[in-house]
Amino acid sequence: MPNRAERRAQAKANRRGVPSQYDSTRGRGRGGMIDEYQLQERSRRLQDGESLGPWKPSAVVESEPETVLNTNPDYTNPKMFKAPHSVRQWFRVGSWTLISLAIIAFFVVMWLPSHPMWLIATVSGVFIVGVVSLFFTAGDSKHNPNLDQNGTAV
Repeated sequence: MPNRAERRAQAKANRRGVPSQYDSTRGRGRGGMIDEYQLQERSRRLQDGESLGPWKPSAVVESEPETVLNTNPDYTNPKMFKAPHSVRQWFRVGSWTLISLAIIAFFVVMWLPSHPMWLIATVSGVFIVGVVSLFFTAGDSKHNPNLDQNGTAV
């Protein structure tokens, strides 16, 4: 029969949250128990062909390859800014023109003393047509000079 100190230690351990059925040490030290982490590390070192002794830090510094973006958009390159040469590109220019005109019209309508509903609806419609038409006139990402090789905006 356990003495009073052992019963108190058992009650204290139960209050701490480790139920006795899961406590494999049963209040003893972990000296004779198998450390699964060490076993996994040993197995990994065996597979990698490393030594089986305990791991010791080495002074070898492994340099990682630089992950600097290698695409720098050259905005002075005249090939990047050429005149529209297809119907799709002319429609894209028209879409951006509609959007910019609608933005200017929103500012003009905002400062008018009376806001006629037909004017607000017309300006909103022109803006919506401009934005929706961009979806149809947009090209693929392969020919976009503002994207790097991973498709990220530069």
